[in-house]
Amino acid sequence: MSALTVEQKQQISTALAARRAQLTEEIRVELERSGHEHFADLAGEVTDAGDASVADMLVDHDIAIVRRQVEELTQVESAQKRISGADYGDCEECGAEIGLPRLLAVPHATRCIGCQGQHEKMYAHESTPKL
Repeated sequence: MSALTVEQKQQISTALAARRAQLTEEIRVELERSGHEHFADLAGEVTDAGDASVADMLVDHDIAIVRRQVEELTQVESAQKRISGADYGDCEECGAEIGLPRLLAVPHATRCIGCQGQHEKMYAHESTPKL
């Protein structure tokens, strides 16, 4: 059970709200920007295979950015729901306290630093982009 005080949870809650607002704005801006960039604009009037592949890559890059932002937004919203619970701030892997410094840096963290490092080593290959 986490030993976070009411004041510490309020501080983390404020950080979560700020990050949620920031991500929402970033997603809106990115979608608005990508909505104005049409394939023809990116590839030009006369397209060849090289132009088309560059335009495809740019569109895929924009999609990847929005996907990452939406994924983090989902994590932030989940943390906002969990913060009132007694187990907020406990590692989902080992049950140890995550720690206030980590929660202030990453308020939606669900693992302590040790378990997160282990998780990243085990699953690092899954997020590696492939061309």
